[in-house]
Amino acid sequence: MKILLAEDEPQLQHVLKKAMQSVGYQVDAVNNGKSAVKAAKENIYDVMIFDVMMPEMTGIEAMKEIRKTGDSTHVIILTAMSEIDDKVTGLDAGADDYMTKPFSLKELLARLRSKERREDDYNHKLVEYGSVKLDTDQQELVSHNSIRLPSKETELMKLFMLNADKQLSTHEIRQKIWGDEENDEIVWIYISYLRGKLAAINADIQIVGKKDGEFCLTKK
Repeated sequence: MKILLAEDEPQLQHVLKKAMQSVGYQVDAVNNGKSAVKAAKENIYDVMIFDVMMPEMTGIEAMKEIRKTGDSTHVIILTAMSEIDDKVTGLDAGADDYMTKPFSLKELLARLRSKERREDDYNHKLVEYGSVKLDTDQQELVSHNSIRLPSKETELMKLFMLNADKQLSTHEIRQKIWGDEENDEIVWIYISYLRGKLAAINADIQIVGKKDGEFCLTKK
């Protein structure tokens, strides 16, 4: 999993980052809310962990900004023991879970493992963006008319739709969909396929970007 950690206490940030990296997670760490918002707009994350009290923008304010973009990434907020209102406010603002400081690293890692298991069991069966709907069970892309997609095109289209308006690098896309089984050339080939499919159903969305660069799903 790829995780965004927003924590302004240097020592705690270091400890949390090392603990998560030690079990194989990829971690981007920032120390304020504005940097968290910027990172979330530019990258794909599986989980975001935000401390509530941070400079420039609180964790809750940052999460609200991220949610406004339609980003539904799983968010865990970190709150002080006495700040019960932060928990309520955070959950109401869109957080999925919270942890109360001080907490054990074992508990945090257990929650992340639980998230991985749920993600394996749960699939976004119907994804929507603009006029387009993607039924991942039926592997069908629908707008003014519909078209069936092969499995890898379905996975790639879902990735774009769940991260609409984000700039996704060729390498990042390849890692998410094919891992190390293919080289970056495969990304351009499949994006070309999807562009043709989107045109065929008269979609009001498009994949912009050039070969070997970054790509973004946007509304026309």
